[in-house]
Amino acid sequence: MNAPQPLHGLRVLDLATLFAGPLAATLLGDFGAEVIKVEHPAKPDPSRGHGPAKDGVGLWWKLLGRNKRTLTLDLSKPGGRATLLRLAATADVVIENFRPGTLEKWDLGWAELSAVNPRLVLTRVTAFGQFGPYARRPGFGTLAEAMSGFAAITGEPDAPPTLPPFGLADSIAALATAYAVLTALAARERTGEGQVVDMAIIEPILTVLGPQPIWYDQLGHVQPRTGNRSQNNAPRNTYRTADGAWVAVSASAQSVAERIMDLVGHPDLIDEPWFATGAGRAAHADVLDTAVGRWIAARTRDEVVSAFEKAEAAVAPVQDVRDVMSDPQYAALGTITTVDDPELGPLCMQNVLFRLSATPGEIRWAGRPHGADTEAVLTELGLTPAELHALREEGAL
Repeated sequence: MNAPQPLHGLRVLDLATLFAGPLAATLLGDFGAEVIKVEHPAKPDPSRGHGPAKDGVGLWWKLLGRNKRTLTLDLSKPGGRATLLRLAATADVVIENFRPGTLEKWDLGWAELSAVNPRLVLTRVTAFGQFGPYARRPGFGTLAEAMSGFAAITGEPDAPPTLPPFGLADSIAALATAYAVLTALAARERTGEGQVVDMAIIEPILTVLGPQPIWYDQLGHVQPRTGNRSQNNAPRNTYRTADGAWVAVSASAQSVAERIMDLVGHPDLIDEPWFATGAGRAAHADVLDTAVGRWIAARTRDEVVSAFEKAEAAVAPVQDVRDVMSDPQYAALGTITTVDDPELGPLCMQNVLFRLSATPGEIRWAGRPHGADTEAVLTELGLTPAELHALREEGAL
């Protein structure tokens, strides 16, 4: 008999929309948490309509909504509020991303939620956090990518700041939120009491940018845009191969930098005094890029990767999703998996985030239709047919 998944028995109410909050709930669901997705009856999570769709079914939602039961509930209606409180009394975690003050306006703030369930962890995910001068501003991950300093250091030196073409800040915040939830639950094991998690999307991305605040505080240093180059080491860039493909090379370690220069036929550069440090090599990136770039340009991508592998030097092909789907390393790890879906049939998507040897996670189903589990969840909660009818009459379902 298989051991229960590590988060089995944990109940999560996902009230959030779009990406950071819902993705955090997805990560918890992947390892056994029971996640109930609560959506407005007439305004479902916008991720259902984001990006490409097949047969009218949004594909992004199939990923973001996996392992979640779906329930419709209008929290602004008296019946919806009362039903949410009944659900919260049975839950361990509530994840929401309404603008600060919205839950309080509906009398569903921490005071009311903790009154029905003192062990609850209320997780609030917003662009700017629950207080401060920007707290009530509307905000998305894009603003965090701009405010944090990420865009300022991304792009070529003489080009505009560059935003990522995907939800980077939201995704980083989702990982941080899942960690925050588990941290709060660990504290509950000691204290017996829940608490509020305040996650501002502008903060996790700032953390992963590294020591910029320390550099500025101690040295007045402001990191500039350097394109694909690094101020800390070289060679570090993307290079075009003879067959029109691209590869990325990194030489963060001194020994790897030396192997690369031996491989590309320039061992003489290793003896230069400046070559002995990453900063020295970065200051001579033009010289190193020329040597590496010319050698790579004379060979196909496969030849380059093979030669670097034999030399134990660091290289990777620049892959698009077509390459990812056929990459042998991803295949060996099982990174892309197939999920059978009643609406669309077999679906390929990213697997769970990491592997556990004894209690692995799994994808039990892909994102379900809007409100598919409303009646089942509320019946399990103890609502009678008459109560369900009254909620429908009110417009709360």
